[in-house]
Amino acid sequence: MPVAQVGGGGGGGRVAPDASSAARKTRRRHRRSASAAATATAAAAALVDAAPPDPMQRLFDTSRDVFSASSPGFVPPPDAVARLAGLLNGLKPHDVGIDPSMSCFKHTDSEGPPPVTYLHFYDCSKFSFGIFCLPKSAVIPLHNHPGMTVFSKMLFGSMHLKSYDWARSNPESDTSSTLTAPNGARLAKINTDAVFDASAETIVLYPENGGNLHCFTALTPCAVLDVMGPPYNRADGRDCAYYDESPYSSTSSEDGRYSWLKEIPSTFEMKGVQMPRRFII
Repeated sequence: MPVAQVGGGGGGGRVAPDASSAARKTRRRHRRSASAAATATAAAAALVDAAPPDPMQRLFDTSRDVFSASSPGFVPPPDAVARLAGLLNGLKPHDVGIDPSMSCFKHTDSEGPPPVTYLHFYDCSKFSFGIFCLPKSAVIPLHNHPGMTVFSKMLFGSMHLKSYDWARSNPESDTSSTLTAPNGARLAKINTDAVFDASAETIVLYPENGGNLHCFTALTPCAVLDVMGPPYNRADGRDCAYYDESPYSSTSSEDGRYSWLKEIPSTFEMKGVQMPRRFII
């Protein structure tokens, strides 16, 4: 194709580029730009995929997986228990959006017991999780977890934990014939009676063992994250029951490991706070 000249009759004129050649160059530039953009997008996506999920998202995803077959009496397999407990062991207060300066960890009213606040994150028919916030000296009375598996992790602070499981035999008779007292109390064996802080690993209780009945007493302001499945459900007969303790006495040397527990009415109440959802369902 001929090249058109621009300018006068001398040899100093400029040469106009061929139009089709310019178009080809423009298309090549566009292809290079598009390729670079696609490469950048792929690299960004790879970085997103490589980044660890948000702790709350991991907590939700792992809990959903562990409790996918949850029903009353359900016990997750050992590898699933280890996986969820391991995740909880690594959680820090800032991972779940709390710190000791929050008002729910302070007791400003001198009258009445320190209030307990429950920060509710999620629940469904399979599992639920949230954080119990206790000011110093606050108490969650002795209560049960019917048909439930519960993971509890101290996030900060220090508390005394006392827990029981229902006794399977009487230490004197070694039978199940004397496990109920005339007043309706049942014999229970102490599982745990100790102080825990944030350095402690996740505590797991099961429907029939592990300290299914327990109470908390805050020695300092403290926070406990609980994952439980299936959740309490009054309609299904899984309401929370509270108990009074009385000493068990016998000629056995194990007296101190047993108590009579009698179900009682309770006026204990917690303040519930629905927390913003920080994970994708």
